[in-house]
Amino acid sequence: MSLPNSENATTLENAMQLMIQTFHKYSGNEGDKYTLSRAELKELLTTELGTYLGNAQDKEAVDKVMKDLDSNNDGEVDFTEFVILVGALTVACNDFFLEYNDKPEKK
Repeated sequence: MSLPNSENATTLENAMQLMIQTFHKYSGNEGDKYTLSRAELKELLTTELGTYLGNAQDKEAVDKVMKDLDSNNDGEVDFTEFVILVGALTVACNDFFLEYNDKPEKK
């Protein structure tokens, strides 16, 4: 998949391109090239978000993520559903870091 030259892109534009590239790196390895199967989702979660989702190896956890994301119940995660996951994780991380930074330092 070819995206515009990122040389002059802003940080946010680069982040958007990276999300698109990451999704398509895993989608289409089996079945529809525009969606993630359960196995593709698990590989993406484990490889790309393993630090934030420590239990991505857990089959039940992956099944729950798949069920929660698969809003149209087709058994696959499309790009829109993937963006919802990344957005929700980003919000959770932001909330965590805000809370962590608001804690008084121990002396």
